[in-house]
Amino acid sequence: MFKQAKSIGRARSRIYVFILATISLAVCATAGSISCNSLGADTEKSFMDLMHEAMASMDKAMGSAPMTGDPDHDFAAMMIPHHQGAIDMAKAELLYGKDTALRRLAQEIVVTQEQEIEVMRTRLKQLKLQ
Repeated sequence: MFKQAKSIGRARSRIYVFILATISLAVCATAGSISCNSLGADTEKSFMDLMHEAMASMDKAMGSAPMTGDPDHDFAAMMIPHHQGAIDMAKAELLYGKDTALRRLAQEIVVTQEQEIEVMRTRLKQLKLQ
């Protein structure tokens, strides 16, 4: 019973985060300004510049991720920068993209992969305590 209630609570939290992200993006879009920067991305740069920066940053972070030989630790350590790269690319799509299906996907990527990064960081902390 408690597990089910906890699961429902988590699902509601995810829905609220998604709704807030969607509302903020809608406000940004209706403001008619591509410089609306609530996404934390630099609108002074082109889409391709943002994509290249995201890839370079992701590659660098993945290359310097601390490896221990423990598959669980190493998986999380590598996936965190990988997910961050996807978030950065999705934010570029949200700034410059026009296709509604891809923009919706980009919104979902930002919300879900931020949550997944938090799960992996929590697990890494737990693994260090073991």
